[in-house]
Amino acid sequence: YFTAWGAQDHPRALDVVQVVSSADMRQPITLGCRLPFFDGMTLKLGDDNALFYNGTATNLAQSCLPERRLVLLRKMSQHFLRAPYVWGGKNIFGIDCSGLMQTLFGLVGIQLPRDARQQIDLGEPVDFVTQARPGDLAFFDNADGAIVHVGLVLDEGLILHAHGEVRLDPLDHHGIFNRERQKYSHKLRLIKRLL
Repeated sequence: YFTAWGAQDHPRALDVVQVVSSADMRQPITLGCRLPFFDGMTLKLGDDNALFYNGTATNLAQSCLPERRLVLLRKMSQHFLRAPYVWGGKNIFGIDCSGLMQTLFGLVGIQLPRDARQQIDLGEPVDFVTQARPGDLAFFDNADGAIVHVGLVLDEGLILHAHGEVRLDPLDHHGIFNRERQKYSHKLRLIKRLL
């Protein structure tokens, strides 16, 4: 089961919160949750009986089209704005920076590793921040040069990232500028293009 599951891209839940259920069980799931072996009505978890899902889900055939990916990324990112930062979190009730990117890109059919230091290995480098496009990933390092943060470039000069909460901040060649604190919160290391 797990080998077959891991080898496939599965539809993902598009509802902020929804329920999967059977005759004797109800389980809440959140936006971006994988729906293993989903056929439009039911899904399977392990060898158990099928579970019913009455929510909306990604359409893998459509979400893989390049023009749809950016539209869906922008739309889904709005659901996460102001979600609290929780290290290791991957949903709107608490999420970290790399979990946010993994969840958003999973919604458009691109599977990312869990951590920012792994995510940086994917995609093509973008030489200058002025060449960045919406959908690019920006990576940030600490004083030791270790990758410690990642965010999604949205519109020119703005980045979506999880720092205290999921937020939009200005991005330039120095890094992320926190308007409230009037200083840079993260030092830019590299921008990568995956779309």
